[in-house]
Amino acid sequence: MYKYQILIEYVGTSFRGWQIQKKGKTIQGLIQEKISKILKEKIILIGAGRTDAKVHAEGQSAHFECKKKILNYDKFIKSINYFLNKDLVTIVKINKKDKKFHARFSAKMRIYNYKIINRLSNPALNKNRGWHVVNKLDVASMKKAAKKLIGTKDFSTFRASSCRAKSPIKTMKLVTVKSSQDNIEIEFKSQSYLQQQVRSMVGCLKYVGEKKWDLKKFVYVMNSKKRNLCAPPAPPEGLYLVRIIY
Repeated sequence: MYKYQILIEYVGTSFRGWQIQKKGKTIQGLIQEKISKILKEKIILIGAGRTDAKVHAEGQSAHFECKKKILNYDKFIKSINYFLNKDLVTIVKINKKDKKFHARFSAKMRIYNYKIINRLSNPALNKNRGWHVVNKLDVASMKKAAKKLIGTKDFSTFRASSCRAKSPIKTMKLVTVKSSQDNIEIEFKSQSYLQQQVRSMVGCLKYVGEKKWDLKKFVYVMNSKKRNLCAPPAPPEGLYLVRIIY
């Protein structure tokens, strides 16, 4: 058996997320089906991160095993992308890996980026590619609040009720807020996340930016471990899985 890693870029707008489901189109299901067709054998695709419905990826990572050795990588990429590109999915790169490699369990860091379009007018070019927020946000206050998220903490406040993680304790290595004209980007670095954690944290940072909460209230909500105190989660269309570090 041969093991290969692929790097994937996709627009998640028309998908029900990464993971295969009983109903609806998923990224994992689409790619798995097309690779099986090209290699003429059934393969199982394992992803590094289970992005939710409408979430995008600039650098999703996945692996699969197959009996047939892939001799020409360029030909494989062209062939698979012929079937994927119409759905705004593309395979950027393929690498041969040893038996120990696992797209999910070998990952040391997952980097997510959340994009906010902060202006009065609706976005045209970036429709469904970011969160359109009309009220002017105080980026300086958001930066102060973001620093409070860094470290090893109980993130129960930001955890979806359907989350299956064994523990709510996670380590945020870095959270940064950057702005340029009407665009605000919030980057998160951690080995793993709780379900809806990033979107929930962004929702709370937005409340700070809107002056609905001050820094003291933000910290109180974060430390409360109470989901019902959390601000509404940010919509999925602003979230991007940027990179998986091994």
